[in-house]
Order: sequence, then C-alpha cells, then structure tokens
Amino acid sequence: MQYGVLYVDDEINNLNSFKAAFRRDFTIFTAQSAKEGRKILDNNEIGVIITDQRMPTMTGIEFLESILPVYPDTIRILLTGFADINAVMDAINRGQVYKYLVKPWHNEELKMYIQNALEIYHLRRENKELAQKLKQANIELENLLKSQ
Repeated sequence: MQYGVLYVDDEINNLNSFKAAFRRDFTIFTAQSAKEGRKILDNNEIGVIITDQRMPTMTGIEFLESILPVYPDTIRILLTGFADINAVMDAINRGQVYKYLVKPWHNEELKMYIQNALEIYHLRRENKELAQKLKQANIELENLLKSQ
C-alpha cells in the first residue's frame, strides 16, 4: 500500500511546485490551510505531513500539535522560510517533528527525507499490527490453557 504525503502551505505557488516535483514519486495531497489539511487527513491514509510554519490562523507547529492525539504515527516535517530557533524547539517539543527544513527545499534532499519518513511510518504500522496479533494470540493461548 502506498501512503499519502500531505503538504500544507498557504502559498499556492509552493503547493504547485511541491506537487510538480514529487507527484511521480509519491501520492501527493496539498492543502492551503490547517483546516483543509485536517479534512484530507480524516479521509486519506497519510504517512507524512509536511507543513509550512508561518500560516495565517494556525502555525505549522500548532497544526502538528493539534493532530498528534488523533494521528500519532504520522511522520511530521516542518518546512519554513525562516530559521527561528524557538520554532525549531517548539517543533521538536510540541509537534514531535521528524525533520525541520528551511525553504527553499532541495528536491533530492526532500525526496530522501520523505522516503525515509514513509518507511518509518510503514514500520510503525507494521509494529502495531504485529503487537495486536501477539496480544490476540496470548488471549487465545490463555483461553486454551484455562479450558484444559
């Protein structure tokens, strides 16, 4: 299964550039606001979220922090045009960000980070499934032992 990549940015030119650069390699979703991004998350299997930090109404960190309880396994990347150390610390501490990158991005570098993030997401999903199967097998084994 191919997981989606969501890019949230209020600048339409950035969204178009991102889509053009990566649509051949990944299933790309774009949103111009955190609200639009949340709708996409609710309706699609998204493995990686890339968001701009400086957006009106909600910053990228606030968006990532808001989705964390519902989508804890999704890998988060913060992309910004400004190197702000406070934003970096907030991103790591509040948004649990995998990578913090400064615009303009370099396609090959970003592609590598997206590939790595998707692999981590896939492994997290696989781990959860295996843990669930193990839990179920233990329950069945306990029931079997009780019935003897």
